[in-house]
Amino acid sequence: MRSAAHSETDPMTDPTHDAPLILGEHTLSSRLLVGTGKYASFEETAAALELSGTDCVTVAVRRVNLDESKGPSLLEYIDRDRYVILPNTAGCFDVESAVRTSVLSRDLLGTKLVKLEVLGDKTTLLPDPVGTLEATEELVKQGFDVMVYCSDDPRMCVRLAELGATAVMPAGSPIGSGQGVLNPNAIRIILELVDACPIIVDAGVGKASDVCAAFELGVEGVLLNSAIALAQDPLRMAVAMRDAACAGRQTFLAGPIPKRLYANASSPTEGMIAGTSLPSEAGAS
Repeated sequence: MRSAAHSETDPMTDPTHDAPLILGEHTLSSRLLVGTGKYASFEETAAALELSGTDCVTVAVRRVNLDESKGPSLLEYIDRDRYVILPNTAGCFDVESAVRTSVLSRDLLGTKLVKLEVLGDKTTLLPDPVGTLEATEELVKQGFDVMVYCSDDPRMCVRLAELGATAVMPAGSPIGSGQGVLNPNAIRIILELVDACPIIVDAGVGKASDVCAAFELGVEGVLLNSAIALAQDPLRMAVAMRDAACAGRQTFLAGPIPKRLYANASSPTEGMIAGTSLPSEAGAS
C-alpha cells in the first residue's frame, strides 16, 4: 500500500523536495501532465503549457498537421528540449488502429512513450476494457512504454500493471466532463493494489480543487486538458492547476491529520491554574 512518502523528503534540509516522476526513460519534476487540444490558438497553447509548469505534454497523433503546405503545426509551438512529448491514440476505437497509431507516433516523433486509448463509443468516450487489455499487451511486446487510459475498476488496473504498463491511468470521470474524481474510494483501492507502476488520474477534472483532491489521495500524477483549454481564462487556470498540483502532492507527503468527529484542542490543558478555564485556552493557538 502506498503511503505518504516521508523518505522522499528531508524537512530539515528542503521541505519542498519531492522525488521525480519516472515514466519509462523520462524523468519529470512536475507531476501535472497537460494536453494540447481545444485551445483557441497555438500561441495560447504554448503560453498555457509554460504557465502550468508541466514537463510532459500530450499530442493526439491524428490531429497533428505534418504537411507544411497546410499551415503551421502544433509541434512548431512545443519546445522539444523543454517538454517530453507524449503522443496519444485519441480517437481510436479498436486495437488495430490504436497499435497502428502508436507505431506511427514512434516513427514520426522518435519516442516509444505512448498514451494508449482504446475507446468504447463516441458518446461516453469511456475505455473499452477488452480492447485496452489487448492493445496494452501488444504494445508492450513491441517495446513501447505504455501509459494506459482505463476505467477506475481496481482489477482492471491490476491486470494492466501485470501486463507491463509504464503507468496506469484511471479516469476520474468522463473525458471533458469536469466532474472531478467521482469515485475516490476506487482510486484508494487501486493505490493499495498496484505498486508496480505509477497511478495517474486521467480525465474529468475541472477545477483546481479536483486536482488537489486527486493528489491528496496519493496518485503520482494528474493528466488534464479541457479544464485548462476550455476555461474562460485558460492562462489563469493553468496557473491554478500548477499550484493545486503542488498543494495536493505536498499535503499527501506531509501526512494530514485524521478526520475526527469531535474537537481536539491544540492548546495544552495540563498545568492550568486551578479553577480557571479561559475560552482562549481551549481553542486553537
